[in-house]
Amino acid sequence: MSDAHQLDDFDMKILKALQENADYSMNELGDLVGLSHTPCWRRIKRLEAEGFIKGKVTLLDASRLNLSVTVHASVIVKEHNSEALEAFEASVHTVKEIVECYSTTGEKDYLLRVVVNSVEHYEKLLKHTLLHLPNVASVHSTFALKAVKYTTALPLDSAAQR
Repeated sequence: MSDAHQLDDFDMKILKALQENADYSMNELGDLVGLSHTPCWRRIKRLEAEGFIKGKVTLLDASRLNLSVTVHASVIVKEHNSEALEAFEASVHTVKEIVECYSTTGEKDYLLRVVVNSVEHYEKLLKHTLLHLPNVASVHSTFALKAVKYTTALPLDSAAQR
């Protein structure tokens, strides 16, 4: 954030409010954070332009859509050269069931969050797709029993303490 605009209290209030509900009208949001419509709109446009706001989405209920199986798959790769890693990372984007992928430290190289409709679906995905992604040596799967906490909201109070 070196060249970017420093976030003030109004910016942080806007970001917190939008994390809770991206459907606020500009008037509702302005009232909530203490700004009139136009200054609030300008701040949002600036926050978008500076990359603080990456986009707006609608969160869906996976269980209502018959996608209630979440698997965390730890992946070990065969090679650690840039070409092999880039091939694996590019291939992850082609698998719709992989909803998150992180490069990690430690014994495992990547952590995937996979969402499917059944254990059988995951078994097929593992056998026919995940184990055949470029550069994969092994995959260790852990099934989530239930979501104890799930949020997409970032801890903005912690960011302000820098």
